[in-house]
Amino acid sequence: MNDNRYCVIMCGGVGSRFWPFSKVEKPKQFLDFFGTGRSLLQMAFDRMQGIVPVNNIILITNEMYEPLIKEQLPDIAASQILLEPVRRNTAPCIAWAAHHIKAINPEAKMMVAPSDHLILNVERFRESVVKAFEFIETRDALVTMGIKPSRTETGYGYIQVGEQVEGDFAAVKTFTEKPNEELARVFIKSGEFFWNSGMFFWSADSILKALNHCSPEVNAVFERGQEYFGTQQEQQYINAHFEESPSISIDFAVMEKAPNVYVETVDFGWNDLGTWRSLYDHSPKNRDGNVTQNCKALMFNSHNNIVAIKGDKLVVASGLEGYIVADVDDALLIVPMEEEQRIKQYVNDVKTKFGDKFL
Repeated sequence: MNDNRYCVIMCGGVGSRFWPFSKVEKPKQFLDFFGTGRSLLQMAFDRMQGIVPVNNIILITNEMYEPLIKEQLPDIAASQILLEPVRRNTAPCIAWAAHHIKAINPEAKMMVAPSDHLILNVERFRESVVKAFEFIETRDALVTMGIKPSRTETGYGYIQVGEQVEGDFAAVKTFTEKPNEELARVFIKSGEFFWNSGMFFWSADSILKALNHCSPEVNAVFERGQEYFGTQQEQQYINAHFEESPSISIDFAVMEKAPNVYVETVDFGWNDLGTWRSLYDHSPKNRDGNVTQNCKALMFNSHNNIVAIKGDKLVVASGLEGYIVADVDDALLIVPMEEEQRIKQYVNDVKTKFGDKFL
């Protein structure tokens, strides 16, 4: 293993599209969706072992999730956990991680990965990660992984590939954020578009240079506090100033603006598990196309549904076609699968009417 290689796992999101299973106090990355005994976060951590040194795996999260991380990854040192005092999307998160890692190792090369992905072919994933590290180790490049699309999907961003550089790597021509059904169909037919996985590779130097060039307002607060990174005062400085950085994604802040962006086109059975539909797609189904997620259910004249119930409760249903039925604690969700992209809005409506009680 190369001691200059680092992995940053982002694990501070709420996962509101997976409500009511994913709640503020324990979001989806800390849940075991497949009954394997490992949460999505633990699976993300497991995939990186042997690729980067364990001591070089950095977890960045909201401060309220520190106890969950320590519980699920007890061998991680406190110095490997960066605690955001407020949520500020991915660009400030990545800017902080890059400054932190550069202070430790100025030669550092970084992978940035969300904590809630499902990877079916782990060996192929690991091969692609190693290739990406090797690519950024020889050039000033910002690399994103583009997933070969398997269906028309409106919930993902798309990357249009440009000129081939070497092997599976190409220059990026365009980014498109969540197209409508018709446009997504055109993208798939063209063969030029790949799903944007949200996994990135770059040197600490390259991403900080790109932030300063493309979105200096994001990086300003971290530039001012450089003397504190890698010291015992780092977290204190972040607690006092982190919210001064604007809330913006790394795609909007850098990737859509920088001139040195490349994509590695990959196919290793990827899903971001962002919605109930994505969980349905990757779960075993009975002859009627129904998924029962670790629960007891009798389904009559019902097809292509997902039923997820926590606790020892029996579900009996008839006449359901393409529905999500999710019940946990004090909340029950029943919506057509085709409305899954609206669940986030439903959660906002719950908050407006009932406050945080059910969130």
